[in-house]
Amino acid sequence: MTSEEIIKQLELKPHPEGGFYKEIYRSENFIEPTCLHNKFKGKRRFSTSIYYLLREGDFSAFHRITSDELWHHYAGGDITLHLLDQQKGYQTKILGDEIMGNGSYQVIIPANVWFAAQLTTQNSFSLAGCTVSPGFDFDDFELADKDQLLQQFPQYANVISRFFK
Repeated sequence: MTSEEIIKQLELKPHPEGGFYKEIYRSENFIEPTCLHNKFKGKRRFSTSIYYLLREGDFSAFHRITSDELWHHYAGGDITLHLLDQQKGYQTKILGDEIMGNGSYQVIIPANVWFAAQLTTQNSFSLAGCTVSPGFDFDDFELADKDQLLQQFPQYANVISRFFK
């Protein structure tokens, strides 16, 4: 299948960070605010999941969310995830079939870590899934401001600059 066929078949739509997505699962039950860290404003679903697709020329711009996010590889080429963390600095993780090196079929993005994603190999696409717990809410989503990110991580300006339009 081509990326366009997958987008049509799975009814994916453009994501604000780049690429395409569709929510697949949103638990019926909630975690009440009294049981959540105070960084969450209101109750959250137990868990949510989406399909996420990058095609040639697409990237996921630097962003962060309040929950841990688990990425799963389903089809196509590998995805390079670029992480910026105050304690660990800059890291890359490979999501995909290249499990003999530093790749993995699943990659965890810790809560509140800035990250961006791109295809590892051009002339390809990648279909992934993202599972979030406590469940994703757009109130917990923050697209990075380029100037603020450069101020916070000036030593990684070459990486940061690649993920803004």
